[in-house]
Amino acid sequence: MIVLGLILLIIGLLVDLGLLVTLGSIVLVIGVVFFILGAVGRPVAGRRFYW
Repeated sequence: MIVLGLILLIIGLLVDLGLLVTLGSIVLVIGVVFFILGAVGRPVAGRRFYW
Protein backbone atom coordinates (compact mmCIF):
# COMPACT_ATOMS: atom_id res chain seq x y z
CA MET A 1 0.00 0.00 0.00
CA ILE A 2 2.92 2.31 0.71
CA VAL A 3 4.46 1.55 -2.68
CA LEU A 4 1.13 2.10 -4.46
CA GLY A 5 0.73 5.44 -2.69
CA LEU A 6 4.22 6.51 -3.74
CA ILE A 7 3.61 5.48 -7.35
CA LEU A 8 0.32 7.38 -7.51
CA LEU A 9 1.91 10.40 -5.88
CA ILE A 10 4.85 10.48 -8.30
CA ILE A 11 2.64 9.97 -11.37
CA GLY A 12 0.29 12.66 -10.15
CA LEU A 13 3.14 15.11 -9.68
CA LEU A 14 4.68 14.32 -13.09
CA VAL A 15 1.38 14.59 -14.95
CA ASP A 16 0.23 17.52 -12.78
CA LEU A 17 -3.05 15.82 -11.94
CA GLY A 18 -4.39 16.86 -8.56
CA LEU A 19 -6.66 13.85 -8.14
CA LEU A 20 -3.77 11.39 -8.35
CA VAL A 21 -1.71 13.45 -5.93
CA THR A 22 -4.58 13.44 -3.44
CA LEU A 23 -5.28 9.72 -3.81
CA GLY A 24 -1.58 8.90 -3.60
CA SER A 25 -1.21 10.93 -0.43
CA ILE A 26 -4.22 9.28 1.20
CA VAL A 27 -3.11 5.76 0.28
CA LEU A 28 0.43 6.51 1.45
CA VAL A 29 -0.75 7.78 4.84
CA ILE A 30 -3.06 4.80 5.34
CA GLY A 31 -0.23 2.43 4.42
CA VAL A 32 2.14 4.06 6.90
CA VAL A 33 -0.47 3.93 9.67
CA PHE A 34 -1.12 0.22 8.99
CA PHE A 35 2.62 -0.45 8.96
CA ILE A 36 3.13 1.29 12.30
CA LEU A 37 0.17 -0.50 13.89
CA GLY A 38 1.44 -3.84 12.63
CA ALA A 39 4.99 -3.11 13.77
CA VAL A 40 3.94 -2.46 17.37
CA GLY A 41 2.07 -5.76 17.48
CA ARG A 42 -1.47 -4.47 17.30
CA PRO A 43 -3.70 -6.57 15.04
CA VAL A 44 -4.70 -4.78 11.84
CA ALA A 45 -7.85 -6.05 10.10
CA GLY A 46 -7.61 -9.33 11.98
CA ARG A 47 -3.90 -9.85 11.25
CA ARG A 48 -1.10 -9.49 13.75
CA PHE A 49 1.37 -8.38 11.02
CA TYR A 50 0.70 -6.15 8.04
CA TRP A 51 2.78 -6.67 4.89
